[in-house]
Amino acid sequence: MKKKLYSYKNSGVNISLGNKFVKHIGKLTKKNVKKANSNIGSFSSLYDISALNIKNPIIVSCTDGVGTKLDLSDKYNRLNTIGIDLVAMCVNDLIVQGAKPLFFLDYIAIDKIKLSKLKKVLSGILKGCKLAKCELIGGETAEMPGIYKKNKFDLAGFCTGIISKKKILKKENVKNGDIILAIPSTGIHSNGYSLVREILKKNKLPLKIKKILLKPTKIYVEEILNLCKKNLIHSAANITGGGIIENVIRSIPNNLTANIDLSKIKVKKVFSWLKSKNISDKEMLRTFNCGVGFCLIIKKNNLKKVKKYFSNDFMPYEIGYISKNNVRLKLYNELKW
Repeated sequence: MKKKLYSYKNSGVNISLGNKFVKHIGKLTKKNVKKANSNIGSFSSLYDISALNIKNPIIVSCTDGVGTKLDLSDKYNRLNTIGIDLVAMCVNDLIVQGAKPLFFLDYIAIDKIKLSKLKKVLSGILKGCKLAKCELIGGETAEMPGIYKKNKFDLAGFCTGIISKKKILKKENVKNGDIILAIPSTGIHSNGYSLVREILKKNKLPLKIKKILLKPTKIYVEEILNLCKKNLIHSAANITGGGIIENVIRSIPNNLTANIDLSKIKVKKVFSWLKSKNISDKEMLRTFNCGVGFCLIIKKNNLKKVKKYFSNDFMPYEIGYISKNNVRLKLYNELKW
């Protein structure tokens, strides 16, 4: 009897297919990556910062994923936009400190490589990088049979940016009397989908909600960096997990209070539908952005100047102000569902 001949491929890992995907990435990124940074397939990634001409440069970095939105994107065949979400979740954190995104790397872990599926994901990542004006310069695709269930996979993103030390947005910049602005979201963005999935187990999804359920996360890079160049922002907050009530206070000093009028928030339809499924206001505010994707804290006199940098769909509007008090956050009135 012949002994069984073991191979990596027989155990579930197809190196040749992985190499094909790497070559595909190389072809797609060739036009978008500067020649000095073009090294897809190498052991590490390079990025030349010599031409940036930034005094006292500080490197800023972050990592994030898209959570269980990935599951619904796969279920409803919307994998071509989930890569935008991946980039957005990282770059929107970077710009909170005023940093310019430079480059992005991704990590994809999957049970078995399926080129058609991964190509869709990659197309979204490249589009997200284009919107964020940064470069995809590397990444990793890991085939992990037995660790991930059949047809399941996960995504992670890593982004690095740069800023001059004197230009960093700090919460210490916030002053008594500043106002809090809400910048609209495109929808749920990439937080709270575990609760959404739970709701969908017992509730039929209306067509009008289905159309906006998986809208990609808005990338705020261009608008925020333009405002930073004009020194129009004192502080900022990316409204992700924890919602407005937990993220705004991260961007103000301990001796000041964020006063927010909930009735001023422009709630989007998808959140009104979720709210109707017996979720408390407090839970909605802690889990979802409820229509506010990003917040700015600015000097009140600069409001008109700030608005000039936004399109009508993402026009900032006032939802609160900063004051001196012995509490971090004060909420007024109720959300209008």
